[in-house]
Amino acid sequence: MSPGWLAAGAFVLLVLIVGVVAIKAARFFDEATIAMRKAHENTDPLFVEANTTLTHVNTQLERVDGITANARAVTGNVSALTSLFTATLGGPLVKAAALSYGVSKAVKARRKAAEQPNKHSKRRSRRGAK
Repeated sequence: MSPGWLAAGAFVLLVLIVGVVAIKAARFFDEATIAMRKAHENTDPLFVEANTTLTHVNTQLERVDGITANARAVTGNVSALTSLFTATLGGPLVKAAALSYGVSKAVKARRKAAEQPNKHSKRRSRRGAK
């Protein structure tokens, strides 16, 4: 065998190996293309469902915003009412409470004094006896 035949055989072997690799690569790319098409076909319903979900979420957020605005308004009204009550009735109410506390303390002190003999009355009687 001559070196030419040997080189030709090596070249044929190289062409066969490259051909097999090329056929496998072509199959791989065909499968990848099919997989990408299927993925693309399956994403359309997914995007439609995601869009529907986002629409529902936005609707619920608008409702929550309304509820929050109403709660804020109620809080402001309660604060204003509390300020008004404090301004109009707070001062007189505190004075009335202080007066009732003072009166009750005075009544308790008189009752206690009436129940116990007074130390000062003994001194007075002694002075009057002199």
